[in-house]
Amino acid sequence: MTAFWLIAFIAFVAGEAATVGLVCIWFAAGAVGGFLVAVLGGQFWFQLIVFAAVSALTLALVRPAAARFIRPRRSPTNADRVVDQTASVTETIDNEAGTGQVNVLGQVWTARSALGVVIPAGTQVKVQRIEGVKVFVETL
Repeated sequence: MTAFWLIAFIAFVAGEAATVGLVCIWFAAGAVGGFLVAVLGGQFWFQLIVFAAVSALTLALVRPAAARFIRPRRSPTNADRVVDQTASVTETIDNEAGTGQVNVLGQVWTARSALGVVIPAGTQVKVQRIEGVKVFVETL
């Protein structure tokens, strides 16, 4: 049975390497437990119990801590720097008509009013958020 557990271990490690998402590594640890019981002469049913227990234990204890390190973090983009900046309205902002542009940090953005009000050209506004390629602004 030691060969069975070695093959299982290699398969679980290969599966983890292919997914890189903490999917199979718990079972690889369980396979090591099953292997150790097999080396010590334990019955197959006991090897399976150790496999399941070690897999469940490592999943319950290690996964929460490990997930924090592998969770993809959102990287801010250059566009994020326009949020909270002052902008100048270059084209009247009218959400119903679908018009509006602002100049912020030397860049021209399509703009919408965050409050749904019409904002005339020449008004100074503050960028509240970005949605897609549009900035949502409020008057100062």
